[in-house]
Amino acid sequence: MQELLNHPAVQAGLAPFLAALVSAGLFRRPRLGGLAIIAGFIVMVYLASDFTFAPLTAARKIVLLGLASASLGLLLTLFKSRWLVSLLPLLGGAAAIWTAQRILQQHPAHIVLLWGAGCAAYVALLVWGMDSLENDPARAATAATALGMGTGGSALVGASALLGQFGLALGSAASAYLLIHMFSNKALHAGRIFTLPLSLIAGLTGCIAVLSANLPWYVLPVLAAIPMAALLMPLPKQSLRIQSLLLALPVFALAGGAIYMTWRSAGDVPF
Repeated sequence: MQELLNHPAVQAGLAPFLAALVSAGLFRRPRLGGLAIIAGFIVMVYLASDFTFAPLTAARKIVLLGLASASLGLLLTLFKSRWLVSLLPLLGGAAAIWTAQRILQQHPAHIVLLWGAGCAAYVALLVWGMDSLENDPARAATAATALGMGTGGSALVGASALLGQFGLALGSAASAYLLIHMFSNKALHAGRIFTLPLSLIAGLTGCIAVLSANLPWYVLPVLAAIPMAALLMPLPKQSLRIQSLLLALPVFALAGGAIYMTWRSAGDVPF
């Protein structure tokens, strides 16, 4: 059993999927099914890493900020606060700079400014883009699955196994959420408890993979386009199942493109 739990496919795929599936079902009626994202991520961290935060590495900062963003997302789902919602992209950008701080300090000042601003802008854009989808379950679930898979797959090919597991766990958890939509053909409320941790963890994972692994920087704009594609995709007045299938075409094309670009630059999967 322990060997099975130690397998990367279980840690980043099966276990987060099952945890998300159970969480979405349990919390569906109180409209908190979006907890599926953080539930899947927590299970992956428990199996693949740990919850110790000393020393506070970049990966551990991502875990810490993921948990904090889930708490904030839950608060914003239960209690609406327009002024705080408007600050979310700014908070995401600040989180990116803090997460990458130690890595950036190892470089000259002009590199620090360039990459610090780039990471902050990338995470802020993802937070804003996914937040724009929080009231549209079909768009949010499809974009989240593609963003998680695209980020995780790109990070994995870019020679970072742990960061790859971070992203793939998000994609697996979001896919469970998406499958509930597909099979039930009924909307499952997302809310910021779903979109905020997803966008923040995925954004931070992508930034750190660029700074510390072999993920090429030009993959990030492709990943950032996923929420935009889901937002702008025109949909017919069809069933939720049909809408999800139509949305999957552009967003998974972008996710696959990001993985392919990383593979062309960095080479094969590192294991």
